[in-house]
Amino acid sequence: MTPAPADAPAPVARGRRELTYAVLLCLAGAGLALWASTRTWAVELTARPAPLPPVRAARTGAGLLPWLPALAVVALAGGGAVLATRAVVRRLLGALLLALGVAAAAGGGYGLVAAFGGEVSRRWPALCLVGGLLAAAGGALTALRGGGWPAMGARYERRARPAVDAPTGAAAGPVTGRRTTEAWDALDRGEDPTAGS
Repeated sequence: MTPAPADAPAPVARGRRELTYAVLLCLAGAGLALWASTRTWAVELTARPAPLPPVRAARTGAGLLPWLPALAVVALAGGGAVLATRAVVRRLLGALLLALGVAAAAGGGYGLVAAFGGEVSRRWPALCLVGGLLAAAGGALTALRGGGWPAMGARYERRARPAVDAPTGAAAGPVTGRRTTEAWDALDRGEDPTAGS
């Protein structure tokens, strides 16, 4: 029997690493796009009769493109949901995150080329564009590779349990013992160790 080479990464470790990268890309990109959309992209000046100074009206990215922060918030939530999904649902979520990232990047791109009145800042639309591209990259990685990534542990999911605990043959119910290990064992079975005490 030939042992596996030490430098060959285990599939599970590689999947966890890719999952981490995808989630970080989605969260960082969506967060950056959301933050950049709340910054001032343009300041419009409205002239008034002399000697009054012109009125300055600051326009944020959210004010110019109201859908942009909403997309970023959905992408933030989707980045966290990547951890809770698995298989086909995770890949579909990745495709959705890819589309959201591209849309946020398009909003940033529009801010770069649009002719707004008054003083215009191009750095915030540029950051929004970068954030959208990062989120899109995380979504693409999830859509392409997410089906094989590990999912959340099954022990934390709520399942229907039989009335009798199979390994011990004891009836499921409140824990009557006071020892710490019994309380932890009850939690592992999904029981409330404080019930009935």
